Amino acid sequence: MEKEKKCITAEQFEKEAVRVSNVSIIGNVILSLLKLFAGVVANSAAMVSDAIHSASDVFSSIVVIIGVKLSAKDSDEEHPYGHERMESVAAVVLSVVLAITGLFIGHTAIEKLTSGVYEELKMPGVLAAMTAIISIVCKEAMYWYTRHYAKMFDSGALMADAWHHRSDALSSIGSLIGIVGARMGYKWLDPLASLVICIFILKATLDIFMDAMKKMVDHSCSKEISDAITECAKRHPDALGIAGIQTREFGNKIYVDLEVFADGNISLKRSNEIAEQIHDSIESEFPKVKHIAVAMKPK
Repeated sequence: MEKEKKCITAEQFEKEAVRVSNVSIIGNVILSLLKLFAGVVANSAAMVSDAIHSASDVFSSIVVIIGVKLSAKDSDEEHPYGHERMESVAAVVLSVVLAITGLFIGHTAIEKLTSGVYEELKMPGVLAAMTAIISIVCKEAMYWYTRHYAKMFDSGALMADAWHHRSDALSSIGSLIGIVGARMGYKWLDPLASLVICIFILKATLDIFMDAMKKMVDHSCSKEISDAITECAKRHPDALGIAGIQTREFGNKIYVDLEVFADGNISLKRSNEIAEQIHDSIESEFPKVKHIAVAMKPK
């Protein structure tokens, strides 16, 4: 998984993330209009719900662009550690939008299911089924496209947007099942499909929200990464051991405090040179490490 990540500058990340989001916006505008047209003309409540879901994706992509632009800003006096957490804030906003969308769809579906008058529900047309198939293919392709760049840049906001696409693809599958079932005489399957869509959306919402909150709260990086950083420092010929290491994740970046044992008889100048060399080797080998403080201890 780590091999998929790419080390780029904040400016390059901003440019690529905005490009990916623009592709999502264009695709979602086209799909939402197509679904709305098909849902109204073909009398499919599930397809109309799906259209609303796709329309919410447009807003989510705009939020991603805003979050990425803010997170790419340079450090300043008020934010000496940078603005990386703004991307996590964008992911939280997206999760709220997803939750509202899902609850709205679920509420509408429950109202129709509890009415008990299924005979009054209109029969969905073939156009709705065809549109659902088109949506499944397009949204799944958009999911893999956005996911690729989200993992490459370790972007929580882009990953949230990718899952927005996946939840839309799943909702279209639910719509297709409901439409086909309704056309076979089980009209209650169309609103039931909308309820299933709601569940998928809320599950994606919870995953996105928990991931964003994890990145917003300081915590140490994984043991594997911590051990790898330690091994990198120990490879220096003048490093006699590691006295201690502390790490914390800030957005998608890592901050490290490292204590390294060295010969107590070397000069202060040489000690500083060793610290700088270890510092540079770690930052070079681990692109996610934004800042590292190396303290030398005599042994």
